[in-house]
Amino acid sequence: MNCYYHPNQSAVGICKHCQRGLCIACAVDVDGSLSCKDRHEEQVRALDSLTARNLLQAKRVGSVYSRNAIFYFLVGILFAWFGLYQFRFLGLQAIFLLFIGVFLLYAAIANFLESRKYK
Repeated sequence: MNCYYHPNQSAVGICKHCQRGLCIACAVDVDGSLSCKDRHEEQVRALDSLTARNLLQAKRVGSVYSRNAIFYFLVGILFAWFGLYQFRFLGLQAIFLLFIGVFLLYAAIANFLESRKYK
């Protein structure tokens, strides 16, 4: 592979922003990443910053799913219990409440299983 800017030079790497081949003369190290000299240095810094921020947020995703699972579980139990308890008084309306409770319990299980993927 040859350098994009100097075709007679062999490339030592590629720019993280534009993916072009770079030789020693036109490559610059930006916090461990290569970029085109005097062209894409700021964009590469922004990409590295974005990547670091995304990695930090990805660590927090599991706790959010766990918190949602606990909330859905508690509210689902409440709706299901109330639907069963009021069945003799409300009839069909109580079945609707019971279905809401079952759906919330399903959402709790789905959130719990999703939270385990991030641990």
